Amino acid sequence: MTNAYIIDACRTPRGLGKVGKGGLAHLHPQHLAATVLKALADRNQLDTATVDDIIWGTSSQRGAQSCDLGRMAALDAGYDIKASGVTLDRFCGSGITTVNLAAAQIMSGMEDCVIAGGTEMMSYTAATADPTTPPMLDAGNLSLRAKHPQSQQGVCADAIATLEGIDRQAVDQLAVTSQQRAAQAIAEGRFKKSVVPVHNLDGSLALDHDEFPRPQTTMESLGALKTVFDMWAGIKVDDSGQTYGDLITRRYPQLKGAISHVHHAGNSSGVVDGAAALLLSSQTYAKAQGWVPRGRIVATANVGDCPTLMLNAPVPAARKVLAKAGLRVEDIDVWEINEAFAVVAEKFIRDLKLDRTKVNINGGAMALGHPIGATGSILIGTALDELERSGGRYGLITMCAAGGMAPAIVIERVTNFL
Repeated sequence: MTNAYIIDACRTPRGLGKVGKGGLAHLHPQHLAATVLKALADRNQLDTATVDDIIWGTSSQRGAQSCDLGRMAALDAGYDIKASGVTLDRFCGSGITTVNLAAAQIMSGMEDCVIAGGTEMMSYTAATADPTTPPMLDAGNLSLRAKHPQSQQGVCADAIATLEGIDRQAVDQLAVTSQQRAAQAIAEGRFKKSVVPVHNLDGSLALDHDEFPRPQTTMESLGALKTVFDMWAGIKVDDSGQTYGDLITRRYPQLKGAISHVHHAGNSSGVVDGAAALLLSSQTYAKAQGWVPRGRIVATANVGDCPTLMLNAPVPAARKVLAKAGLRVEDIDVWEINEAFAVVAEKFIRDLKLDRTKVNINGGAMALGHPIGATGSILIGTALDELERSGGRYGLITMCAAGGMAPAIVIERVTNFL
């Protein structure tokens, strides 16, 4: 089996996901994807006619985000028409899955040069959502709901916090730490290698920095925020009178009337717009181009877990990918676990008994935001940047996804490419 190497990684800044307020919200989703695709080509003198495929992730594939964003963005970026593209959806895990599949294509010998990435314009999906229809993840399928009731994600996060005995103090502290680390990373220019500015169609600058961070966040300011998912727990999901809370207590009756609501806007992931892409190749192709790879894909994995609690798959996914890689927890220098909600990262750290100084070193989605289909690709690039900055060897990246899933990947910093 041949190796799959990461040649380069880049991302857009993350803009506020609100129409009229975010620096990217007025743009077409294809434009964000085209921005990172063009950057990869320009930065690496890439002959786009030799790109075997572009594997893209987008979770809400409707309207402007539909119609195979990977292919359309490549055309918009000026890629040769020979560079094909496909777009997939694994909810929040889409951006890791695209890289995993790209790596598998290369490692199997079927392809030599593949680009992976993702885009999510949360400003667009929020603006086009039907406010009269609750976001039920079983899509109103009563047969599926009878088998696997799936609630609103924030309610799931609070249910997990209750079951695990994780209190408001713990989740707020993690949120403050995320903001502090992101602020330091930005101040020290740790994202400069990966962030590419986005320009408007007339060439003027749209955005060149992350808009979401709130470095002034403190425990006191978070303590003043009201929890929000206790309201969601009481929302009816159908004519029978069932609520989001009921969907969880059907499977976990011990939680009926006992869910402790600890999450709010400050310790949940930020709503943002963004795109990211990674250029992957085989060893033979890299040598032919004169490229020196930055990273190597060591192992990938996918895991499913309880769809009712929804957010607990990252721990088993991490254990599975470590086993595939033949590594131990102690071997990982950089951990990236998406901060969809604070409890996800907190439980991950506790269950795996991790050194907190190695987890989300440069902040996470609570500080920087979570552009759903793009986040996984962003995190892989962030981990690679941090391995190069710190001199570490291995990074592990994973994240929860709706339906109770988690993809995972282990990468290695390349120091000796022969």
